[in-house]
Amino acid sequence: MIATHSVYWLLFAIMMTGLYVVISHSNLLKKLIGLTVFQVGIFLFFISLGKVTDASAPIISPSVETYSHPLPQVLILTAIVVGVATLAVGLALAVRIFEAYGTVEEDQVLERDASDHDAGD
Repeated sequence: MIATHSVYWLLFAIMMTGLYVVISHSNLLKKLIGLTVFQVGIFLFFISLGKVTDASAPIISPSVETYSHPLPQVLILTAIVVGVATLAVGLALAVRIFEAYGTVEEDQVLERDASDHDAGD
């Protein structure tokens, strides 16, 4: 049973690696890398679920009996575009945070932000 689903276990490991990086690191750039790895794992998992054995592209032909559904691939193409846009916004925010605080370490940013608010009172 486990050997027949080895691809799913590999993709699950990729997803969990990305999630671990997001949770365990305080560096904002490493968090973005982990988020991207997690997204790639989800994309590959969704595409692998849409695989139909001995199926053809959805082009009607008298010699083909089984067709693959194109919806998973279309949804993943859309998700890739959204993922790239999310990464771009995250990187832009990381640049602005670095310009404002001089670091991309989350704990240092929060510490400096708290000291700025305390100094303003």
